[in-house]
Parts: sequence; C-alpha cells; structure tokens
Amino acid sequence: MKNFKNNLIQIKTFDFALNIIQFYIQCKSMNEFILSKQILRCGTSIGANVEEAIAAQSKKDFISKLSIANKEARETKYWLRLYESSNLIEIETDSYLQEIESIINILTKIIKTSSENL
Repeated sequence: MKNFKNNLIQIKTFDFALNIIQFYIQCKSMNEFILSKQILRCGTSIGANVEEAIAAQSKKDFISKLSIANKEARETKYWLRLYESSNLIEIETDSYLQEIESIINILTKIIKTSSENL
C-alpha cells in the first residue's frame, strides 16, 4: 500500500475518527452518553481496521480487514441515522452521514476490485 500521505482511505478514516471524537465530546457535554459511545467505538475502529489491512499478510487478509472496516462504517451510519431520527439531543449529523457514505463507497470499491483480482 501507499504511504499515509497518498492513501485516500487511510486519510479519510483517520480524519473521520478525529471528527467522531469531537462528536462524542459534543454529545457528552449535553449529557448524552449511550448512543454517543456506540458511535465513538465503531466510528474510530474503521480507521484502525484500515491500518490493519495495510499491514495485511496476504490479499485475503487485506480483503478481510477492509470488510471489517466496511461493517464498522455501516454500523456507524446506522447509529448516526438513529441519532438523527431520535431527536435525543440537537446535534447536526448531515456532514457525518455524508462522510461515512463516502467512506463506505470507497471501501466497497476497494474490496470489490481486490476480490476480482484475487
């Protein structure tokens, strides 16, 4: 894999994790802890799984790790949508939903291309 400076999915998932941490802090300041902890866990694990994929021992391992990242991204999207629909607290989720959708699309394309080239 390419180094960090040139790896789009690595950069996007790292930046997304930073944004999710800020989202969690904002929720915590409004005394909401339950859903925000779920979002914090899965939203930050996406990039961790991408990092593991970069260090994969084989193409199958690479696909497996990216598939886990994709599942975590989809879970993050679920929790964000739940947040948005529940009106638990007033917090803007549109930018997070747009970014996670972009990440899901990129991960899906990488997995598909890698699987075809196995």
